[in-house]
Amino acid sequence: MLTTLFNLFDLHGVDDYLPALLKGAGTSFALTLCITLISLPLGLLVALAKIARSRLLRTLASIYIEVIRGTPALLQLFYIYFVLPAFGIRFAPFLAGVIGLSINYSAYLAEVCRTGIAAVSQGQIEAAKARGMSRYKMLRLVVLPQAIRVVIPPLGNYGISLFKDTSLVSIVTVKELIFIGQIISSTNFQYVTVFTIIGAIYLAFSYPSALLVRWLERRMSVGGKARPASVGPQAAAATR
Repeated sequence: MLTTLFNLFDLHGVDDYLPALLKGAGTSFALTLCITLISLPLGLLVALAKIARSRLLRTLASIYIEVIRGTPALLQLFYIYFVLPAFGIRFAPFLAGVIGLSINYSAYLAEVCRTGIAAVSQGQIEAAKARGMSRYKMLRLVVLPQAIRVVIPPLGNYGISLFKDTSLVSIVTVKELIFIGQIISSTNFQYVTVFTIIGAIYLAFSYPSALLVRWLERRMSVGGKARPASVGPQAAAATR
């Protein structure tokens, strides 16, 4: 079988379509960047809404998370690109892909952020309250800085998954890496070569990113636990 695969792997003409594949990879990377810049703040807002004092906000955040996580990302993309135009709402393919995956990932990131916030020591929160901090200042100066240290490694893993999941937007005709590969392979019939190169491109991004995430996990932990940040002078000064 390996001999058959080796024989089918033909690099003849690769110079002709490799630039197109790299351009598709660039589109995938641009999608990853745009989706990250939207889904991360949105996920944090949803997480804060879920732990808010208002029952209405908590309920809305819970419904948002459960609905988004309970339906496939592919269905969400179909709904945004094919269903919404029936109501007069139309998006360009790239924008539809960004919106769809941003909404999808924000629901998962909201739970990651909420878990990070919940991991903050209760003693730190009590110390902040003792210094007379408002709820907003406590979140900004004490809770969120510590939560960030906890959630950075899982966020890195979500970033790696996101780069691979950008292949889903090919269903709405975004010319990302998989979409370009399908066009090329349907023309030259070199499926083994084309998709092996595509796999290598994904791996070239994912493996270094995974190494970075592992380094961050070691960097952010001491004895297997996230390093705590105390309520220091800067936080205390902010309450004066």
